[in-house]
Amino acid sequence: MRPELFKLFGIGFPAYFVLLLTGFLFATAQGAMWAKRIGKDPDVIVDLGLAMLLAGVAGSRILHVLADGYFWDYVHLCSDPNKVVWPLDKATCVSPDYGGKWDPIANVCHPGSADCFAWAKFWAGGLTYYGGLIGATIAAVYLLRRDKFPFWKAADMAGFTIPLGLAFGRMGCLLAGCCFGASCDLPWALSFPPRSPASDAQAKIGELAKRELWSNFVHPTQIYESVASLAIATFCLVWMHPRKRYDGQVFVAFLVLYAIARFLLEMLRKDDRGGIAFLSTSQWIGLALVAGAVAIHHARTKETSRILGA
Repeated sequence: MRPELFKLFGIGFPAYFVLLLTGFLFATAQGAMWAKRIGKDPDVIVDLGLAMLLAGVAGSRILHVLADGYFWDYVHLCSDPNKVVWPLDKATCVSPDYGGKWDPIANVCHPGSADCFAWAKFWAGGLTYYGGLIGATIAAVYLLRRDKFPFWKAADMAGFTIPLGLAFGRMGCLLAGCCFGASCDLPWALSFPPRSPASDAQAKIGELAKRELWSNFVHPTQIYESVASLAIATFCLVWMHPRKRYDGQVFVAFLVLYAIARFLLEMLRKDDRGGIAFLSTSQWIGLALVAGAVAIHHARTKETSRILGA
C-alpha cells in the first residue's frame, strides 16, 4: 500500500491524486487528438480539460465532505479535536508525520491541534468520483457555450475520455488502500497492510483482532472498477462512436454503463460509505444518472428525427 507516491518540498502527494492527474493527462491528450481529427481546435479541449480538472476536484471534495460519512469529523477538527479519533497506534500517533495526541485512558489517538481547513485539503485524500463528474460537467457547460463548441459532440468525447481517466484514478485507490471490498477467499483476493483502511475497518467491526494486523483477504474492487472503466472507454470509442445516431449518444451510453457497473460494485465495497435506505450515495446518484440518460436519449432522438424530417 502506497498512500504517498513521493514527497516534493516536504509535501506528500497521495497515490490517488497522482494517478488521477495521470489519467487526466491521458484523457486530455486523447480528447485533443479527437478534436483535431474532426476539424476542431484542440486548444479548446486542453483549456476545457484544465477547467474540468479544477472544478472536478472541487466537486469531488465537497461531495466527500458532505456525503462520505466524515462531515462531523471535519466540524470537530475545527471546534473540538478531542471528539475526533484517528485509527493510529501510539507511536504513529505522536510521530512527526501526524503530530497527534495520545489519550492513555481511552487508548486512542486524537489530532494534536485544531484545523478548520482540513475539509479543503484535497491533496491529503478524500475525493469522490460522482462529485467530480458533477463539478466538471458544470464547468464544461459554461466553457463550451462560451467558446461556441458543439456541446453534444464534446459530450461524446467525454464519453470515452472520462472512463479512461477514471481507470487510472482507481489504480491510485488501490495503492492508497481505500475503496476496498468485502472479505472473500477468491484466488485474486488482496490483503492490505497493518493500519490500512481495510485493517482499521475490519478491526472496528470485530473481523480482525486488531488494526496492527494485515487485513483479511478482500475483493480488489479498485481493480474491478478500473477494468470496467477501461472496457467502457473501449466500447464507447471503438463500437458506439462510429455507430451513433445522434450527437450525445456516446455520452448517454457511458452514463448508463458506468452507473450500472458502479451500482453493482458498491455491493462489494466495505469502506465507510454515506447512504440512505440501504443504498449508498453513489448508488442513488447512479440511479439519477440513468434516469437522466434516458431523458437525454428521448430528447435527442426526438430532435434528430425532427431535423431529418424537416
